[in-house]
Amino acid sequence: MNAFRRRLAAALICALAVAGCSSADDSGAQPQPVGTTPGSAGSSTPVPGPTGQQGDAPSATATGSASPSPGQATTKAAPRSFTVVMSGDVLLHSGLWETAANDAQRTGRGSMDYRPMLADMRPVIAGADLAICHLETPLAPKGGPFASYPVFSVPPAIAPALKWEGYDACTTASNHTLDQGFTGLVRTLNDLEAAGLAHAGSAATRADSRQPLMLDVKGAKVALISATYGTNGIPIPSAEPWSVPLIDVDAIEQRAARARAEGADVVIVALHWGLEYDHEPISDQVSVAKALMADHDIDLIYGHHAHVVQPFDVVHGKWVAYGLGNAIAQQETTQEGVYEGITSRFTFTEQPNGRFRVSKAEYIPTYISAYNAADPRMRWLNIPRGLADPATSPDTKAAMRAALSRVNADVNLLRAKSHGLVMGR
Repeated sequence: MNAFRRRLAAALICALAVAGCSSADDSGAQPQPVGTTPGSAGSSTPVPGPTGQQGDAPSATATGSASPSPGQATTKAAPRSFTVVMSGDVLLHSGLWETAANDAQRTGRGSMDYRPMLADMRPVIAGADLAICHLETPLAPKGGPFASYPVFSVPPAIAPALKWEGYDACTTASNHTLDQGFTGLVRTLNDLEAAGLAHAGSAATRADSRQPLMLDVKGAKVALISATYGTNGIPIPSAEPWSVPLIDVDAIEQRAARARAEGADVVIVALHWGLEYDHEPISDQVSVAKALMADHDIDLIYGHHAHVVQPFDVVHGKWVAYGLGNAIAQQETTQEGVYEGITSRFTFTEQPNGRFRVSKAEYIPTYISAYNAADPRMRWLNIPRGLADPATSPDTKAAMRAALSRVNADVNLLRAKSHGLVMGR
């Protein structure tokens, strides 16, 4: 066990009997940190080039090696390119499934219909070449019983809804992965597969735990690795010690190396880490990011768990999105920022040497509409689109403007915009 994992284990024993993702914290008290105490994270080495986006856009490569005959124009093929979007926590509290049940009565689609809740962001998700969600909570049997915070067991109707939204895969390693034990873990993975969603993180078999998830994206192979800081003090089953991958730099690097050996063109690492409700990455996040980004095999890191937006940065010439906030959640807390998040969109472009690098980094601010018990209609909203839409109510626009102001500041805490980060829509 390396030092990072020892610190995490100690923090879990001492302070995280039941970690956050709270839906009923009325005190507003700051939770205990995961790992070390918060520290100021300085921005890493800027990316060379006028845009700061990991170098200039690559030049096109020739389609053939033969020299053109006199008078014949030289033809060049455009470099291969694809987009990847990742969104924040899918953290299902009871208000979300009450909304889905309420919407189903209007649409007639089953007993719970999440499509109206997700619809506003569907063009972004479905429009990407690869879309990745983070399913933080285990899925219950179809008929329930269902449970919200603190030990989750959520309606499985969310899985086909995520597929409808346009997601291709979900990461599943989180502090709530074992809320329903190994049985719940396996059921969740089976339900994702039944919905047509690939998954990375938790594993149902030892063989699966050793195999990196490989996704074909417009002819390029993308590997996805997922790990978590811990499991809220719930022991990982002794008979299945491989079922939940914990954050371990050496282990992640080994998985990345295996992915490269199996032909991965891009390796993306998703980490469930950090301090809840803290916009600043803590020192462990920064140190792990620096260690992993020094590895030639890893191209991008992004994170979850804080439930508020954390900054982007460039570390060793590669992008890190420390925390995407919430996608959909209903956290009843005095902490500001849990009803807003970002969906990141990265464009990867092939370089003349055959490697893919990020040529464009974007964030799309999102907003979760408030829960109303009398008529639950929670919605996951695209802020730039909503502000431009005349049909958006004045109250919603006011809330969106306030959220946008906070998000714009949060993503730039480490001056990521000076490296080329831009807002998308």
